[in-house]
Amino acid sequence: MGAMNLALFRRILLPLFLGSTAFGGFPAGAPDDPGCTAEDKVYMARAYELAQFATTHGGGPFGALLVKDGKVLAEFSNCVHSTGDITKHAETGLISAFSPKIDRATFAKSTLYTSTEPCAMCCGAICFSGIGRVVYGVSEAPFIQVMGLPADPDPLTSHEILRRIAPGMKVLGPLMEAEGLKVHEGYWPVHPEDVGKS
Repeated sequence: MGAMNLALFRRILLPLFLGSTAFGGFPAGAPDDPGCTAEDKVYMARAYELAQFATTHGGGPFGALLVKDGKVLAEFSNCVHSTGDITKHAETGLISAFSPKIDRATFAKSTLYTSTEPCAMCCGAICFSGIGRVVYGVSEAPFIQVMGLPADPDPLTSHEILRRIAPGMKVLGPLMEAEGLKVHEGYWPVHPEDVGKS
């Protein structure tokens, strides 16, 4: 297959094939967590914009922002590939970059919006930063499905991790999951080499 044909296949035909309902299709997205507000939706839309930005700037499709009293304090897009730093997930990158500038009292009164459910590494950083509230967009199960990985029979969710290590933290999600899944659906089928590396 020539370079032009391979590029056409990866960009157009492969996503159509993988997304076809005849082959199982992409997940539809779960209903919103009832604890989320209209204001949460505004900030989650921004998290999805940051995730989309990451896909063209050296990262996987993940974005996060920190908000306190209606003011955005920090934003970060995954940049694992451009930096070569495997810890530069959206959440850990944000906390690492901004914890020298934001005191723990402010973190405690803030909400972290993240486009996809935080992984175990990110949950650790969230816990130690003292962030008071987390709202995520896409849950782990449909995200794994879009990546083409088999379902985890015994998933360890961020709800469970954070409940154990930070019992006072409020964790909400999913939120606007269908919109967030579109970002993943546009990325993973054409970047299968990145599965497990972002």
